[in-house]
Amino acid sequence: MQGVNVKSEIGNLKKVILHRPGNELLNLTPNTLEELLFDDIPFLEVAQAEHDAFADILRNEGVEVVYLEDLMAEALDTDPALREQFLDQWIYEAGIRTGLYTDIIKDYINSEYAGTKDMVMKTMAGINLQELPQQHTNLLVDMVSDRTKLVCAPMPNLYFTRDPFNMIGNGVGINRMYSTTRNRETIYGSYIFNYHPDFKDVPQYYSRENTFHVEGGDVLNINDHVLAIGISQRTEPDAIDQLAHNVFGDETSTIDTILAFNIPVSRAFMHLDTVFTQIDYDKFTIHPGIMGPLTVFEITPDGKGGTKIRERDEDLESILTEYVGQPVQLIPCGGGDRIAAEREQWNDGSNTLC
Repeated sequence: MQGVNVKSEIGNLKKVILHRPGNELLNLTPNTLEELLFDDIPFLEVAQAEHDAFADILRNEGVEVVYLEDLMAEALDTDPALREQFLDQWIYEAGIRTGLYTDIIKDYINSEYAGTKDMVMKTMAGINLQELPQQHTNLLVDMVSDRTKLVCAPMPNLYFTRDPFNMIGNGVGINRMYSTTRNRETIYGSYIFNYHPDFKDVPQYYSRENTFHVEGGDVLNINDHVLAIGISQRTEPDAIDQLAHNVFGDETSTIDTILAFNIPVSRAFMHLDTVFTQIDYDKFTIHPGIMGPLTVFEITPDGKGGTKIRERDEDLESILTEYVGQPVQLIPCGGGDRIAAEREQWNDGSNTLC
């Protein structure tokens, strides 16, 4: 199956991209949790067991499971020159700016991780100073640095594969992420959608080189005509303007309406899909905490190559009823109990996979 075709959150899932938690979780420390956007240190063995059970559930439903690391390795193997190009880019985006350390890291990876997939997995896991061969660099930083110091930070959020790149109809958005830590993740989507034979011809509706932030957890495919996007802590309205222009400008796209949900900016409500998800044609789970301050904007083409925007004053049920084509039911997280809802929300209680 080549290309992508995602025009629903509730349709028959045929193929899915996952990332199995790997050694990147072993490079999490209490001192780096905040920087790497974690609240605690997951236990890798349990995380992998839970992931494998999840992947098996999908396979037992007839879903083809493909892995991010495999697709990336296959993309790089299409051209021998891509490996060095990718390594140079990855090292630069890890914050390495000196020729000396660029050479040390490249030599280390090429000598220890000759296989393409092994190399890809290592770039996900990160590198600390004690892994590199001891060299007399005559640099003060090497004389005073703790040998466990991270030289290239890990990417422990990679198992949230929807965020760095997300499918929109028959196209994809390769996103500019909110944090520097997560923006590095999008490098894999960039190579997959530029070089992998199954995906290189997919229309790209957003670029990781853009200025404004957008993340895939804020983008939901309601149906083949309507896209919902959250204006959130991690997705800026400027990005939605650009995305709308690109989606509407693609003659192959069937999307003619974007509903922009202006949700409260907070860590608890980081993405639209953490407070609002579709679970049936006419049913949505929702965190009741967004209902009061929620504003919805309707974005449509203006017929002249631009867009027109209208603020919708109706309640959310009425707006969704119009675009779904039948009366809808909003199912509150926590059964409507405020304390239960907040506790469930902290564990993504309304973030539903159907």
